[in-house]
Formats: sequence, C-alpha cells, structure tokens
Amino acid sequence: MDLVLYAIWCFAVALAGGLVGLVLGNLRLPATLVVSSSAAAGTGANLVASAVAAATASIAHIRARRVDWRLFAWMAPPSVVGGLIGGYVSGVLPKRVLLAVISVVLFHAAYELFVRPPAPAADESGRVARGAAVVTGAVVGFVGGVVGLILGSLRMPAMLRYMRVPARRAAATNVTVGFCVGVAGAIGHLPSAAPDWTVAAVGAVASIPGALLGSRLTGRLSEPQLMRAIAWILLVVAVSTAVQAVA
Repeated sequence: MDLVLYAIWCFAVALAGGLVGLVLGNLRLPATLVVSSSAAAGTGANLVASAVAAATASIAHIRARRVDWRLFAWMAPPSVVGGLIGGYVSGVLPKRVLLAVISVVLFHAAYELFVRPPAPAADESGRVARGAAVVTGAVVGFVGGVVGLILGSLRMPAMLRYMRVPARRAAATNVTVGFCVGVAGAIGHLPSAAPDWTVAAVGAVASIPGALLGSRLTGRLSEPQLMRAIAWILLVVAVSTAVQAVA
C-alpha cells in the first residue's frame, strides 16, 4: 500500500513538473525517504526518478519544438559543473541556511509572478542573454549540488524575468537542463550509496505518464495561464523548502 500511494504521488508530482518545466524532486523526496530502506538509498532513488521524469518531459517538449537550444547550450554545461563542485564541498557549507535562503527567493519569485508577471518577449528567436544564462546556471547548479536538489525552480524565474524567455520555451528548456543536472547528480551519488532500486523503479514508472501528460498540457495553456501555474508551483516549492530548512 505504501508503494501504491508513493506511485500516485510520483505521478502527481511529474504531472505538475511536466506542465511548468520543473523536476520537483524536493516534493518527491520526503515520500521517497518514507518508503526507502535508508536515507542515502532514498536520495539516490529520488535522483533516478527525477532524471526519468525530466527525460520524459524533455522528449515531449523536444518533439513539440519548444526547447531553446541556444539557451540550453549556454546554461546546461555551467549547471552541471556548478552542481558537481557544489556536491564536492557540500559537507562544509550550512545546508539549512541555504535552504532557508532558497525558500525566501522562491517566495519572492512567486509573489513577483503573481503581482508583476514579466511581459512576454517580443521575439522568441531573439538573442540569448549569454552572461545571465551562464551565471544563473553556475550559481543555481552550485547551490543545488550543496543541498542535493536540481533547483529548476530557481532557474525558471531567472529565465522569465531576466532572460525574457517566453513561458513555454522556458518550461521546455528548464526541464531539459534539469535532466542533465539530474543525471550528473545520480552518477555522482552512485559511489557513496546505491539507490533503493525497487523504490526508484516504482517512482520512475509512475512518473513517466505524469510527465508526458503534463508536458502536453503545457502547449494548451495560454502564456498568462502558464505563468500563473508556474507561480503557484513555485509557491508550493517555497513552502516545502522552508519546511525542509526547519525540519
């Protein structure tokens, strides 16, 4: 029964994540730890499920031609490098403080999207803000490596607000970058502790249909509707991150 409930939760998380271009591993993690054999094995299982969900959503977005490949090329490599460095130094930095800061940033980002949503870009094929993409990728990747999360929820507001990426392209590109970061995190986690493969398999299988359905719904929402959906998800993630910082 625990695994059935876990599968339902993974489907729901993947559905929401596929819709707004977020992996949402921090929403899946508490449930994963409950059904796993150990905390380390649960963390690995969560990374595997996150990578599968991100890959599924990415494939759907790629087929719909929503991914901004130029932005991806500038953001994915520094995200992966930053994540690897953050993971290496994670033992010497205060994770609770970082989680608290992340939650504050997410609350602010959600508030901004509700109150002052960014105006859509005039030209979807315009130039990529390379500096912003590289800096955002590196910083978010590093912080995510320290706290053990992909943190697409931090990349998304930067894409919308500072890089002026349309919401659909931001969702598609963000989850594709998240897949790369998730794979790197999963590989980096393997030497320290093997994932709980039963839990990982259940989470991955349940996440696939949810991610597919969510990514298809992305194309059916208008730009304002998608922006508001992103704001609501960021608010939920902010609350979850704040709870993790305190718990």
